[in-house]
Amino acid sequence: MRRRSRLLLRFARLLLLAAAIPQAAGAQSRKLRTAFRSADSARAVSRDQSRYDDYFKKYSKRYFGAPFDWRYFKAQGLAESELNANARSWVGARGIMQLMPSTFAAIASKRPEFRSIDDPEFNIAAGIMHDRWLWTVWQKRTPDEERHRFMFGSYNAGEGPILRACIAARGDHLSDAEWASIERVAPKIDRWRYRETLGYVKKIDRNYAALKKSR
Repeated sequence: MRRRSRLLLRFARLLLLAAAIPQAAGAQSRKLRTAFRSADSARAVSRDQSRYDDYFKKYSKRYFGAPFDWRYFKAQGLAESELNANARSWVGARGIMQLMPSTFAAIASKRPEFRSIDDPEFNIAAGIMHDRWLWTVWQKRTPDEERHRFMFGSYNAGEGPILRACIAARGDHLSDAEWASIERVAPKIDRWRYRETLGYVKKIDRNYAALKKSR
């Protein structure tokens, strides 16, 4: 009787084990399918994020010269819209570089070949051209290694708040040519959504570092 009970118990364990094997195999199969889907998705994202590289390279070279690293502008496009050509903001900014229609129209009046704000190439071109103008605004005020932050900060907020922050920095005996000084005095500046601008510049720096690392 005791031996029969042991046999029945062993048989029950074997049945449970046999039932568990397909479940484990199924779970493993689901994990593999999920991993493959994730890898496919990552490759698709990578392809999508590189599709506009030629435009960033072309117009970076045209407006900033060959030595300037075009990936700064790709990093900016990622911060603005995640490179979404159909992006629209609540204030009406459009495209990869989130240009206001009025800004694009002013640029296109000097560059008639920029036919549409909704064309990814011309949106990128106009954004980089606008960056170039802002670069010249800060060219005599800031060193090379700091200037891109002032440029991008002005792209986001306009030059006015950044210039007022420079004045406040000098009043606090800080260097108005260092972005860290602007960050320190930013809360004192009226009529400026400074958290948005400071976060925007930091995001571009992070994006740029990631792009450099991935090459």
